[in-house]
Amino acid sequence: MALRPSLRRLLQDPPPAFVFELSPAGIAAARTGPPPEFAWRALDPDVLVVSPVRDNVVRPDVLAAQLRELAPVNGSRKRRRTALILPDYSVRVLVLDFDAFPSDAKEQVSLLRFRLRKSLPFDLDGAAFSYHVQPLPGRKGADVVVATVPLEIVARYEAPFRSLGFHVGFVTTSALAALELAPATGVRLLAKRTGAVLSLAVMEGSVVRLLRTIELSSSDPAEVLAHLFPTVAFVEDQLGVRPEALHVCGFPAEAPAQFQAELQIPAEPLRSRFGSPGETNAGLLGYVESLEGIR
Repeated sequence: MALRPSLRRLLQDPPPAFVFELSPAGIAAARTGPPPEFAWRALDPDVLVVSPVRDNVVRPDVLAAQLRELAPVNGSRKRRRTALILPDYSVRVLVLDFDAFPSDAKEQVSLLRFRLRKSLPFDLDGAAFSYHVQPLPGRKGADVVVATVPLEIVARYEAPFRSLGFHVGFVTTSALAALELAPATGVRLLAKRTGAVLSLAVMEGSVVRLLRTIELSSSDPAEVLAHLFPTVAFVEDQLGVRPEALHVCGFPAEAPAQFQAELQIPAEPLRSRFGSPGETNAGLLGYVESLEGIR
């Protein structure tokens, strides 16, 4: 399991040849190029059922068949390198703040595990665990982005790729990857919806200050606003400023204007030079955009 507060900082090896983003609606895929080539395969609603606590891949044979259509086996013995972007709700991602954070890696892991055990709906000992320390310029302490997911969940996601000759070398979530599409300046919010799941993020420059994933009970914009208002209050209380902008993804075309009117913050759709980020491909486009920045 890998984190990606900035692919430009973390990627050292050549980019993988493929990247796939999975969602209950389907598979968004790209050959990374250059130039990148994009493809899509829809999935029946019962193929992937996203959960942070149980197996998500309900029909692995169907998932593998659709993957084979997108990237046929080429007969080579060499495994093809790919990045895999998982649905936000399948992985628990938290930003933990520390007034002081140890420099020793073993002490870091021990401290993070102590904090996490109180907030996870699954056993941390049986989970993949990854973190990224974000020093706070001009301030003491650190904000640490931590991702955890039960090993069984991530293994089941990776299995169809391995069976088709892929080496899954990089795993992240859609929201973390989509952050690459937001300008890394000032204080900004991201609101990203995929079906009944809402992901909210606060960025201060390139530092992730908050990331939440919430199950929505309806598609009513009022429910989204009920989560956005306290997020704005968090920014004002913790950072002492109003957010410069709200970037939205996966909402109807009228949503930015409605959010802007209610929050009194400039709101605009998330954008990519490779297409319009939506419910099923925002992470994919963010990942590919980052690759263009390191070539």
